[in-house]
Amino acid sequence: MLMTRASEYALLSLIVLAKADKPMDAETLSRDLDISKSFLAKILQSMARKGILNSYKGAHGGFALAQDSKKISVHAIMCAAEGKSPAVFDCASSESKCPSEKASACSIWPFLNNLQGKIDHFLEELTLADIMEK
Repeated sequence: MLMTRASEYALLSLIVLAKADKPMDAETLSRDLDISKSFLAKILQSMARKGILNSYKGAHGGFALAQDSKKISVHAIMCAAEGKSPAVFDCASSESKCPSEKASACSIWPFLNNLQGKIDHFLEELTLADIMEK
């Protein structure tokens, strides 16, 4: 699952908003990025609820970053866009939560769990500013 269109669109819109000198509305962003307005609006609202964006109402309203791009982690962006933490594999987060009750016999869960931890750490350290630099 790691990165879906929701995460991709969230990152693209945040890059545009980080470069903007004023709030931008969902319609303008969707037109500029060629993304469905309704889908993008849901993503933007979710990021506003998570404190990544500020939402302004009114004729000159729209969305703007709630904090400096150096303080917004890609992990936080993806969690807000997806509604859950990005996962590398579709498996239980711990052996005790394994639905098949065969976790102790699973030979790949420890590897996948270790991989997930490394990816989570990488995404937590990577910021919106880092992506904009590249």
